Parts: sequence; structure tokens; C-alpha cells
Amino acid sequence: MLEDCRNARERWGGVSELVDRWLQARQQLIVQYCGLSNSPDFSQTEALHEQLSSLCEQLLDYVSAGHFEVYEQLMNEAREFDDGGIEVANRVYPKISKTTQEMLAFNDLLEVSEKSEEDMRAMYARVSRLGEIMEERFELEDLLIENLHNAHADQVA
Repeated sequence: MLEDCRNARERWGGVSELVDRWLQARQQLIVQYCGLSNSPDFSQTEALHEQLSSLCEQLLDYVSAGHFEVYEQLMNEAREFDDGGIEVANRVYPKISKTTQEMLAFNDLLEVSEKSEEDMRAMYARVSRLGEIMEERFELEDLLIENLHNAHADQVA
């Protein structure tokens, strides 16, 4: 029994740290997003473009960490415990993927936009929708964390 506990800790102990770092990155992303909520001075197009670019960079880092690190570990844990987590993931991942596509589309629009006042106004008009997409994604991710990781936290500890 002690050996099983040790093996679980070795296998899944890092998942908690990975999830914690990822949630901290989420919090930083939210803070940066909220910083865009102020009424922008559209005559400062270079600064606005830089703020949006910085947000997109952080957003892409967050999304990538989710897809290529966190989700993979959560799925491994779900397979190991085999208690219905895979079914939850199969329902939730397609919805998360949809938000990924929408976030990438926002980033792509910024990349092709000019740094004109008109383009910055158009991009800022889309910022509200981006916030809705982020909120939806965070709720889905929380569902995954709850069902694929937190459900086993006491067994891993």
C-alpha cells in the first residue's frame, strides 16, 4: 500500500503543480485582459496594438500549455483511475477546441490588422467577445480539472 501511494505521488504529484502554474497563468491572463477594459485612446494606435499583441501572446501561451501539457496529464490521470473521466473529457474537449479556434482567429485578425485607428477600433470591438470566449473556456477547463484531477486528489496525496 505504501508503495502504491509512493507510485501515485510520483506519477501524479506533478500534475497538481502543473495545474497550479497553469491556473496562475490564467489569472495573469485575466488581469491583462481586464487592463484592456479601460476606455482606450484610439489615437495611440501603436500602444493599443502593443497591448493587444501582448494579450494575444499570453493567450496563445496559455492555450498551448493547456493543450500540450495540462490536458495530456489530466487524460493520463483519468485513464489511470478509469472512473468516468474519459467520458467527461470526450464531451468537453470539442467545446474547448472550439474556443481555441476562436482565440486563434482573434490573434490572426490582429496579425493582419494595420495599426490604424480604424483597425484598432475594430479589434477593440472584438475584445468583449474574446472575454466571453475566455470565460466559457475557463468554465470548461474547471470542469475538466474537477472531474479528471480533483476527484482523485485524496488518492494521489
